[in-house]
Amino acid sequence: MYTIHGAHIDVKCSLCGEFLMDNQTDTPTSSKVQMVRVERDQAGQRLDNFLLRRMKGLPRSRVYRLVRRGEVRVNKKRCKPEYKLEHGDNVRIPPFNGAESGAVPLMVSDGLANMLREAILHEDEQMLVLNKPAGLAVHRGSGIRLGIIEAIRQVQPDWAKAELVHRLDRDTSGVLLIAKDLKSLRTLQDQFRSQQVNKTYLALVCGSWPAEIRKIDAPLLKSEAVGGDRVVTVNPEGKAATTYFNVLERFQGATLLEVKPETGRTHQIRVHCQHAGHGVVGDPKYDSPNSVGPGISAKYLCLHAKTLSFRLPGSGQPVEISASLDSQFDSVLRSLRKTI
Repeated sequence: MYTIHGAHIDVKCSLCGEFLMDNQTDTPTSSKVQMVRVERDQAGQRLDNFLLRRMKGLPRSRVYRLVRRGEVRVNKKRCKPEYKLEHGDNVRIPPFNGAESGAVPLMVSDGLANMLREAILHEDEQMLVLNKPAGLAVHRGSGIRLGIIEAIRQVQPDWAKAELVHRLDRDTSGVLLIAKDLKSLRTLQDQFRSQQVNKTYLALVCGSWPAEIRKIDAPLLKSEAVGGDRVVTVNPEGKAATTYFNVLERFQGATLLEVKPETGRTHQIRVHCQHAGHGVVGDPKYDSPNSVGPGISAKYLCLHAKTLSFRLPGSGQPVEISASLDSQFDSVLRSLRKTI
């Protein structure tokens, strides 16, 4: 195994403005039903990811609605977004108009392109690994006109077929894996599914975390609130979720934790921390404040994907990749340390 340590990335933008500019190309549209046969090199791809590449211009939320309504069919049958396509499957894609999303496609400015290049922690023929800044979405969606994956595909030719291996919440920073081709994507996602990937996060939580809470094993149920926003709750009807915690530093009014999720559920760390009564600082979705003391306030969620350990898709060599803290998270910690 070898280890890669990432450089500090100082993010200046609010994810629009100087880093982004309007793309003046036509909004993608199809007025006819399309029947698309899945080719051999596309087998194993999730239905939602397949559709997002075919229906460029539509946000993820709209693609999901089309699947839920049954307007998308595989071999004339309804399927869930996570369905794994097989060679020879016939996918029905309904008529769509990118303009319906209300989001004009964007092209990458030089500023954003340079920021993404500077965020690279590792690159080889199969994959990219980035130190994702807090505040930058990994993909476009409702209210988000451009995400990391759409931007990456525009930066240079050999990144044109890039796909997200996994996701980080918009306001979470840290190690993000991106595959350059479908074969590498399947190899890496198989490692995630079989829990061969070891993940370590840093989380700053509100209050004094009880030393006896070293593990939370509580099922999580995902639902949609008004407006289509995803909300996750601890619920016996949900999917199994296990998270391990270790106290690193204590401050007045906050605790820095090392967090290791065994499973990878949506918002898992955030909801388990809330369930323990100590939400992640800067997480209003789950009722956690931004302020942790006089004059100390977080701009984004204080949650950072510090390390990922996995096997490289090309060589199978074990690797651990580490990303230094996002600038705003680091600033909050430095301010807290001054109060001790």
